[in-house]
Amino acid sequence: MSTSKQMNQTRQIDRVEGTAIPLRGSNIDTDRIIPARFLKSITFEGLGEHAFEDDRQSIPNHPFANSAFRAASILLVNENFGSGSSREHAPQSLKRWGIRACVGESFSDIFKSNTLAIGLPCATATADDIEFLMAIAEQVPCTTMEFRVETLVLQAAERSVVLDMPRGTRESLLTGQWDATGLLLDRFNEVRTIAASLPYVKGF
Repeated sequence: MSTSKQMNQTRQIDRVEGTAIPLRGSNIDTDRIIPARFLKSITFEGLGEHAFEDDRQSIPNHPFANSAFRAASILLVNENFGSGSSREHAPQSLKRWGIRACVGESFSDIFKSNTLAIGLPCATATADDIEFLMAIAEQVPCTTMEFRVETLVLQAAERSVVLDMPRGTRESLLTGQWDATGLLLDRFNEVRTIAASLPYVKGF
């Protein structure tokens, strides 16, 4: 097997298993996920500790301040999560906090694009199924859930919840194609050869 193929396999994402953190409320925007004052850094390092910083300070027992959910890896949300500005720091802060998959009623298109770029799967489910999952997580925070990209099913408390995800997104996660930068680095010599032949790169 070639090194390139091995590298690609390491980026394939199919299964996320762990406990869940329920975050109730619709239209939660990117400014709430990561306030603007934390965007001054030139890297994403440390953003995880500031996820929902203002909400954690102003909302009693906010899920991201509740120790019962600190080890959670699946985020459960309601409608239009990640709306507002195109802020790639938002999914970065969630992933660095420990979130490895998001399941909700709906997500903003820009947020979904930014999550795919960092290999953070987002899938949707019906409002009734999201309510069921949130209730389970709130009642028994240690409940393990399993998110499968290939079958688009989330297993929780002996119940299988059917998920939805765009076909292209699903295939990108399953094949490792979501990592555009990694794919370019895997074939860097080919990229350099092609770049050298382009007049607007090498000069006229």
